[in-house]
Amino acid sequence: MAIVEGSPVLRIGELSRRAGVSDHVLRAWERRYGLLRPARSDGGFRLYAEADTQRVRRMRDYIARGLSAGEAARAVLAEETAPGPPDRLPAAAGEMAGALRRALDAFDEPAAQAVLDRLLSDLSVTAILREIVLPYLAELGDRWQEGTASIAQEHFASNLIRGRLAGLARGWGDGSGPRAVLACPPGEMHDLALMIFGIALNRHGWRIDYLGADTPVEELTRAAAARRPDLIVLAATRAQALEPLTAQLAALARAVPLLLAGAGATRRLAAAVGARRAASDPVTAARDIGRPW
Repeated sequence: MAIVEGSPVLRIGELSRRAGVSDHVLRAWERRYGLLRPARSDGGFRLYAEADTQRVRRMRDYIARGLSAGEAARAVLAEETAPGPPDRLPAAAGEMAGALRRALDAFDEPAAQAVLDRLLSDLSVTAILREIVLPYLAELGDRWQEGTASIAQEHFASNLIRGRLAGLARGWGDGSGPRAVLACPPGEMHDLALMIFGIALNRHGWRIDYLGADTPVEELTRAAAARRPDLIVLAATRAQALEPLTAQLAALARAVPLLLAGAGATRRLAAAVGARRAASDPVTAARDIGRPW
């Protein structure tokens, strides 16, 4: 299930289907802004690589946030010409992370949205998710358990972040790449990390069918039979949510490759049901899915 990253193998029609943008628009973006970098086949046809697909998707993200096509193209190309690794955080990102926490703790929705807008204009989505959003959510959960953050603060922050994640997830079922079905088991209501995983996996060329929190295994099995995915991901924060489902998960894993994720996905349980276990953060786990099983 490895994803081709560098080889120019896509005709423009396939690129259009994967990226969810018409071939007419793709040609315009290539001609006007130099967004795409096709090679030529022996027959003279333009051939595109997976990197072109990712550029188009990032361009769509920027346009959805209100940038003009020209501004969006410049932002996408600037990401690739900036010095250092593309996911490296500048020093100012630490200040923005602190500003985000203060705004969310104070129920200041406009300020929090402004910080997120600035982060999304300055950094890659994967860097923001891995280095800012995930650590904030983990720290917020710890504070909630310790009693230093209120239920209201946790709900406010989670709902605001969920709204932004939903915007990033728009169109993640489009294209023709491998398909993944994502869900949480019955009783598991915390699905933000699973959403983050889906967003990151989509940026590696996957299509996402998102079932979300509190999904009965019977419904997950029906969805798998109907959608014929290349992968099922089941995420839980507690082992108690997964362990009673051992027999059902083993049957599911025999039919479709199964990945167990979250703190509830123990090594012992994954081995018992014949599943793979995500042992890293959701963004890194999504990157690793492109490797052979």
